[in-house]
Amino acid sequence: MWIYIAIGGGVLLLLLIICIANYNRFVRLNKKVDEAFSTMDIYLVKRWELIPKLVDTVKGYMAHERGTLEQIAMLRNRAYEGLSDADKIRTNTELSKNLGQVVAVAEEYPDLKSSDNFLQLASALYQVEDEIAQSRKYYNGTVRMLNTKVETFPGMLFAKMFGFSSREMYEAEAIRRSDVQVKL
Repeated sequence: MWIYIAIGGGVLLLLLIICIANYNRFVRLNKKVDEAFSTMDIYLVKRWELIPKLVDTVKGYMAHERGTLEQIAMLRNRAYEGLSDADKIRTNTELSKNLGQVVAVAEEYPDLKSSDNFLQLASALYQVEDEIAQSRKYYNGTVRMLNTKVETFPGMLFAKMFGFSSREMYEAEAIRRSDVQVKL
């Protein structure tokens, strides 16, 4: 009789250890994703703060590109702290697309291209964009690890039991994935 109690207790102890280990693994993965997003968010905020300076510098040179500048200003004027992580990703994806247009259009304005202020801001923006790209890569790697754990067996059972779920990847927008047209 005692042997069955000992075996039952051992099995329960083993199940408890497995549950605790899986719970802790999910907590660690979630913390890693949160940390990765926070790191990326620092660079996104840096870019967020550079945008008004860049727009002001470019405004005088780009009177007829007003629509692009207004779109950037509208996106930038959103209250960043109030956005959810998913909204931050979507807003910054839109900003990336519009900022790319501003820099491309700047090629048409030799005075703007040679402006020290524009060159400094563009250089700072390129540096921040590189930092954002690196932090996106790290963020997506941690999200991949979490999502794999949440979506595979037996992790899916524990994820459901403990209330963990998949997180959204930071993906490139369709325009950046399409073929580049080179005209000579």
